Amino acid sequence: MARMAVEDGVTHMACTPHIIQGRYPNSTTTVLPAMKALQGHLDERGIPLTLVQGADVHVIYDLPLRLRRGEIPTLNGSRYFLLEPPHQVFAPFLEEFARRLLQAGYIPVITHPERLGWIRRRYDVVRRLHQLGCPLQLTAGSLLGHFGQEAEEFTGRIIEDGMGSIFASDAHGVRVRTPRLSTAMRLVAERWGAEMAENMFERRPAIMLADGNLPSITPRRSRRSSRVGWHQDIYATLNVFFRAGH
Repeated sequence: MARMAVEDGVTHMACTPHIIQGRYPNSTTTVLPAMKALQGHLDERGIPLTLVQGADVHVIYDLPLRLRRGEIPTLNGSRYFLLEPPHQVFAPFLEEFARRLLQAGYIPVITHPERLGWIRRRYDVVRRLHQLGCPLQLTAGSLLGHFGQEAEEFTGRIIEDGMGSIFASDAHGVRVRTPRLSTAMRLVAERWGAEMAENMFERRPAIMLADGNLPSITPRRSRRSSRVGWHQDIYATLNVFFRAGH
């Protein structure tokens, strides 16, 4: 996966295994040593990929406390961390939960909102989460139709409504759900412009990993353009977020 990512132009990858109460009991004490060990193997083999810590965290009632204690790994030790809402069952407390996290000084990045089973019925909730200050992380495969028509539709809608913050590979393997991002990046450039593509795949991820402040995002109208301002081997600062295997 690392070699495949590097060949596609990726330079940084966040190792973000799931944290699910009672199912995947990961924590900083398990993720960080594993990430460092893998980084050592990559370095020994001359694979130029920089790994950073993270986790894809499901709703945990005491999450603010566990973040404060350092038990839950944030993205590269920043205020940003990945929060995965329940997929099929809408959680009515989700907005208040996100507000609590923000008030505690942490920034939940909502993962793959376009793939949530309830997004069509509750798109207004996704909008309000973004308005609260929660970045939305879209999946590259959703834009390419790998997760069905609805996920593809809502990926475009979120971008056009000015709510799409970053793209991720959400990679799980080398045959399906791979760590490649370049095809999705080119498609974003064709539909919404090269600046949008650079923001979603390069600039905003870099800001988050550096614990910076994301600029506000304004709605964009879809447009087709044949001008893509780079070649695959030029955009060497491409970033990727992925879930380590489970």
